[in-house]
Amino acid sequence: MVMKRYILTFCILSVALALSGCFGSRSMNSTGRGGEVTGVGGGKAFSEPAPYGMTKIDRGFLHMGLDQQDSLWGKNTPVKDISVDGFWMDETEVTNSKYKQFVFWVRDSILRTRLADPAYGGDETYMITEDKEGNPVPPRVNWKKALPRKPNEDEQRAIESLYVTNPVTGEKLLDYRQLNYKYEIYDYTTAALRRNRLLPEERNLNTDVIVNPNEVVMISKDTAYVDDEGLIHQETINRPLSGPWDFLNTYIVNVYPDTTCWVNDFKNSDNEIYLRNYFSNPAYNDYPVVGVTWEQANAYCAWRTDYLLKGLGAEARYVQRYRLPTEAEWEYAARGKDGTEFPWENKDVKNGDGCFYANFKPDRGNYTQDGNLITSKVGIYSPNSNGLYDMAGNVAEWTSTIYTESGVDAMNDLNPQLSYQAAKEDPYRLKKKSVRGGSWKDPESYIRSAWRSWEYQNQPRSYIGFRCVRSFANSTSTRQKKGKIK
Repeated sequence: MVMKRYILTFCILSVALALSGCFGSRSMNSTGRGGEVTGVGGGKAFSEPAPYGMTKIDRGFLHMGLDQQDSLWGKNTPVKDISVDGFWMDETEVTNSKYKQFVFWVRDSILRTRLADPAYGGDETYMITEDKEGNPVPPRVNWKKALPRKPNEDEQRAIESLYVTNPVTGEKLLDYRQLNYKYEIYDYTTAALRRNRLLPEERNLNTDVIVNPNEVVMISKDTAYVDDEGLIHQETINRPLSGPWDFLNTYIVNVYPDTTCWVNDFKNSDNEIYLRNYFSNPAYNDYPVVGVTWEQANAYCAWRTDYLLKGLGAEARYVQRYRLPTEAEWEYAARGKDGTEFPWENKDVKNGDGCFYANFKPDRGNYTQDGNLITSKVGIYSPNSNGLYDMAGNVAEWTSTIYTESGVDAMNDLNPQLSYQAAKEDPYRLKKKSVRGGSWKDPESYIRSAWRSWEYQNQPRSYIGFRCVRSFANSTSTRQKKGKIK
């Protein structure tokens, strides 16, 4: 009897200790009786699996920027205490191999569409036009239909239509001008603004203000189309608010990297080998893709999202979109768990054995001192404490944040961000985007985690790449561990 009483007491104490902590011991899922409101069960919570090639960055705090300003380079880095929510981040920069998958998907979708065209044989099975019940649906590519291994005459013409031949050298090349990717993004943030409510009475909660039911609310909407000459026209239109479709923005982006950046970035240099080989040669598959604009990086994120969602089941509605990191998220992730100046623990750029921690320009004119001349394979240097590779050097990386001198000072301290989708007709200065991390061509000062740089959103560079992030599907509270009060 004594033993049973001891076991019962021990079990009660164990449960009490398990429930105790900074938030107390009360369970939020207790079952109520006698008419008490106890809440409803939400069903089984969605457990988000780790995305392929990504690492988890938990929510946290960062003293963003540098307290000791860089007098050598004459740059002031804005400083602010900020907090960011958790997200997934690519362990490495997006490689040529992964970006090629995007390019080839666009190529093959165009080819399948063309094979269904009567002008090229008209095999309608390459497109889906009906659902399982036989009801008409908007035409979409049938990816289950394999491309012809032994094409007939019409099919061969469709394939040949995607290529061009250099009349001088006779080289047959993929016609990059045709590789346009169209995607649409619903702007939840703009749609949520009170001024944009479709019902006038919801636009102002101040009951002292009489809302004009006939007030015209103007909105800006991005749209795009391809003309008969194959040219992309991207424009921002302003018009009166008419319905929820006004918040759906359309973009068409040519996805092929600009391989000529290798010669345009470095005048009087013999970089023809990179122009001709860096993206096309499989030897560079595991190197970071370059020559990709901010606009192309966003298109890749949109394609990657749609590619993922089509492979998921019902849980797809919980998964967040792939996107570029904000400037704050990037610095928070790069500094690691201890918020260090570089993505490694000390302020030196090489270890005691003389090996460099990153691919950058260690000395004037000596690009090879760190073992590389240009970019390096991703992931050959040690990761930071978050498990991220090449957050310093190799290639600098696009962020989603617009570049301003005030930087984080102009942002909220909660998930800081300044975003602006510049229209074609906007002044060019409004098309600056923040770039982080420094690159293979930059000196030591430029590869610090807090260093800020920028580039125009439509400008491809041989030293700028990108990586994707994805917000957590679940952003839930975690129980704090008990600690001593100081």
